[in-house]
Amino acid sequence: MPERVVVAMSGGVDSSVALLKVLEAGYEAIGVTMKLWEYRDVGGQLLGESNCCPLEAINDAREVCVSLGVPHYTLDFQDVFRAQVIDNFVDEYMAGRTPNPCVRCNSYVKWDALIEQADQLGAGKIATGHYARIETGPGGQPRLLRGIDAHKDQSYVLWGIPRDTLSRTLLPLGRMTKDQVRTEARDQGLVTADVPESQDICFVADNDYRRFLDEQAGDRLAAVGAGEIVDEGGQVMGQHPGYPFFTIGQRKGLGIAHPEPLYVKSLDPATNQVTVATRGALLGDACEVDRVNWLVDPPTEPVWVQARIRYNAAGAPAQLIPAGDTIRLEFEQPQLAITVGQSAAFYDDDILMGGGVICRKLDT
Repeated sequence: MPERVVVAMSGGVDSSVALLKVLEAGYEAIGVTMKLWEYRDVGGQLLGESNCCPLEAINDAREVCVSLGVPHYTLDFQDVFRAQVIDNFVDEYMAGRTPNPCVRCNSYVKWDALIEQADQLGAGKIATGHYARIETGPGGQPRLLRGIDAHKDQSYVLWGIPRDTLSRTLLPLGRMTKDQVRTEARDQGLVTADVPESQDICFVADNDYRRFLDEQAGDRLAAVGAGEIVDEGGQVMGQHPGYPFFTIGQRKGLGIAHPEPLYVKSLDPATNQVTVATRGALLGDACEVDRVNWLVDPPTEPVWVQARIRYNAAGAPAQLIPAGDTIRLEFEQPQLAITVGQSAAFYDDDILMGGGVICRKLDT
């Protein structure tokens, strides 16, 4: 009797090919789509073609499952998604931090939900379409590694998943490139073969997070009101509509004439001030990371790692120093725009050791 696997079906090409690969490996598969949000609840206009509309995505996922002879279920997780991801997204911006909702969704919604459904459906494993790998390391312990397609590697957003779920997780696309996935889907005649990529934040349809914040937290933003843009010396450089509309490292939209380009260096919710500076002032040597989740045995003394401090950033050599419930990262070379609220993921070569949330920029 083949082992049963619950496959997360988003309605995109990646999860469709993941399902195909699970079947090719000889497993019995069940497709599950999690309904996380509705456009009428989050507003905005779609940017061109997209597969992020829940109804279209659910229909595409179901059609792929039907074409492959696999049962499909749709599960409603809108309440938990709003509480764990959307509300947190708004709260973090209101606190002057820049969140990473994809990490939070994987960590607090998707993996727990999939494992729970697997248990209810008598499935031993779950599978997703993430571009990352799970391999067995020394001692037989599973390890999570970067995907071989450097342009699509999604290991960074998986640092928060429970370590004990690795042995029950399949990532069938970890050794494939995006082009190979598209080709496989076309060869199999899957309806999702040419579905466009989804945007960075799935529930912000137009990629305009400022519009989203205004609609979701209008009263709180109104209470914040307008404030001052100041330089490092406290000199007023201009006005702004509210600190939540800015992120560390932002250059555009400041409305300031200056001989040198200026960037957002810091946000102060207490004074509603946005501090700007030249690019060099945004460099930092170290940061503190909390809410740490380990996918390997945690180090007990300082070790050198490759640290990624944002999704599109390359790994940078850093010394990881354990400090109780937090860790300290001291970078070999100064890093630009270390941002409170963003994730820091730690790697040993291709192995994802774990990660956490940047809670403080430090000086060494």
